[in-house]
Amino acid sequence: MESAIRTENLGRIYKIRGGKKTEARQLVALKDVNLEIPPGELFGLLGPNGAGKTTLIKILTTLLAPTTGRAWVSGFDVTQQPQNVRLRINMVSGGEASGYGLLTVRENLWMFSQFYGLPSTLANQRIKELMEVVGMGDRINTKSSDLSTGLRQKMNIVRGFLTDPEVLFLDEPTLGLDVGAARDVRKFIRQWVDDNPKRTLLLTTHYMVEAEELCDRVAIINEGRVLACDTPARLKQELQQEAIFSLEVSQLNGLGMDTIERLPGVKQVVHQQLERGAKLELILQEEPALGEVFNTLTSRDVRILNLQKREPTLEDVFVALVGRRLGEVERNHTAGGAQ
Repeated sequence: MESAIRTENLGRIYKIRGGKKTEARQLVALKDVNLEIPPGELFGLLGPNGAGKTTLIKILTTLLAPTTGRAWVSGFDVTQQPQNVRLRINMVSGGEASGYGLLTVRENLWMFSQFYGLPSTLANQRIKELMEVVGMGDRINTKSSDLSTGLRQKMNIVRGFLTDPEVLFLDEPTLGLDVGAARDVRKFIRQWVDDNPKRTLLLTTHYMVEAEELCDRVAIINEGRVLACDTPARLKQELQQEAIFSLEVSQLNGLGMDTIERLPGVKQVVHQQLERGAKLELILQEEPALGEVFNTLTSRDVRILNLQKREPTLEDVFVALVGRRLGEVERNHTAGGAQ
C-alpha cells in the first residue's frame, strides 16, 4: 500500500543573517527525519514550540523546500510534483487569520471552497453540515469579525475539512481554544478519520493530553530530530519496567538535583518549585533505589511531605528522552529567543 506520507532523511537549515560585521549563522530546524505514515492513520507530532513541527508541515504541504532529503505525500514528491500534492491536501494552523471580517462565515467558507474548485451546491451542503457538527449552525450568517477567537478557530477547522482531502495537516489546531471548544474539536477530528479508512491526518501539538487522546501513533520531536515513534501505549510501556514517583518535599536546603541523579538506580529527576517546598519527579531503575533518595533527603533535613507512585505518561516518555519536561524546554526556548 502506498504511504500517505513518507520522508527520507529530510532536513531543513535556515540561514540567519547577522549584522554588517557578523557572519551569517545556520539554524538546523530539521535533521534526518524519516517517517512513514499509512492511509487511515491519525499521526501526531509531539514536541515543544520550536522543535521543528511547523517546518515539517510546511515542507509536506509544499510551502517550503527541504534543504536535504525527500518527502512524498499521496505518492507524489513534494518538490518535483507540488501541484499533484496540493490537489489532495488541506491545512489548518492554530491562531491563523480567519478569512475576511466583512464576510459572513458561510461566505468565507464558500469562497475558500471555490479556490479548490468545489461545486457550489456541494460546497454549501458541506458548509451547513460541518457547521452543525462543530456546534456553529446558528452562526453561519454571522460576520466572521463578530466571532470570538474560539469560534473563528472552529471556522478555520471547518475550512480544512470542507474539501474532504486525502491528507489533512492540522498545525496546533486547538491553540487558543477554551477547554470545551478544544474537546469538541478533538472529538470531531477523531471521528473524521474513523469514518473513512482512506483519510489520513497529521496533527502537530505540544499538548500531551491531545496526543494521547487522539493519535494512533506519535513521533516525539525535539530540536529538529525525531527521538521516538510508536503508539502512545508502546511508548509508555517502555518505561513500565522503571519505577516512577512523585515526591513533594519541604525546602531543599541547597540540595542539587545532580546529587540525587548520581545516586545508584536513579535515571531522571525533574524539579518543580512549589509555593511551599518543591516537587520531584523521579524515574528509578528499580523501586528499592528510593531508599537512597530518602536517606539523601533526610541527611539534608529535607522533610518528605507526600509520596505517590504512578503509571508512566507521555510526559514521562518526553522527560526520559530529553531530560526535561516539555514545558521547561518551551520556557528555555522562549527565553533564548524564538527559532
